[in-house]
Amino acid sequence: MYARSTTIRGSTAAIDAGISYMREEAMPAIQEMPGSVGLSLMVDRDTGRCIATSSWRDEESMRASADLVHPMRERLVATFGGEPEVQEWEVAVLHRQHAVRDHGAARVTWAQVPTGQLDRFLDAYRTTLMPLIQDLPNFCSLSLLADRATDRVVGTVTFHSRAALEASRDRSRMMRQEFTGAVGARVLDVAEMDVVLSHLRVPETV
Repeated sequence: MYARSTTIRGSTAAIDAGISYMREEAMPAIQEMPGSVGLSLMVDRDTGRCIATSSWRDEESMRASADLVHPMRERLVATFGGEPEVQEWEVAVLHRQHAVRDHGAARVTWAQVPTGQLDRFLDAYRTTLMPLIQDLPNFCSLSLLADRATDRVVGTVTFHSRAALEASRDRSRMMRQEFTGAVGARVLDVAEMDVVLSHLRVPETV
C-alpha cells in the first residue's frame, strides 16, 4: 500500500471552506479512481496547517493518479492559500483498534532514520513502540509511512477526541524520546491536529 500526502500551511480563516471542498468534491472523485483505498484530512485550526492524504493499492495506482489529482490539489491550494508540499510514501505499518470519527484527533510525528537503518527502525517500531501506543487511553489507530529514498518516516496516532489526545501528551513525549534515542532516529516535527475526514479502506498490516 502507498500514500500521497499534501501539506499546506494556509489561512486559518479558509479551513472550513477547504474542508467543504474536500468532503463534497475531491473525496468522491478520488474514491472513484482506480486503485484508490481512501482519503483523510487533518487540520490545525491554530496554525492553518492542513494535511490531505490519499491512499492507493499499489505504487502504480498512485503514480497513475497524479495527473487526475493535480487539478484538485491546485483547487485546494487556491482555497487554503499557501504552498503545497507533496510527498509519496510506503504504508509500512497500519493498525486500527477503533474507528476514528471525523471529529477525532491525531498526533503526527516526522522523523529522520539513520541511513540504511529503515528496516531496523520499522521492526523496532512494531515490536517495541506500537504495543505501548496501543495501551494509551482512548487510542483509536496508528500508522507509519516510510520514504525509503530519504530514510524519513511519519507516524500518526489517532484518538477519540482532542481531550484524549491532550491527556496522552506527556506520556507520548517520554515514549517518543526513549524510542528515538534507542534507535538513533531524530524527531523533525510533531503536530497535534483535528481529524476532519477519515475515510480509509487500507487493510491492516499487523
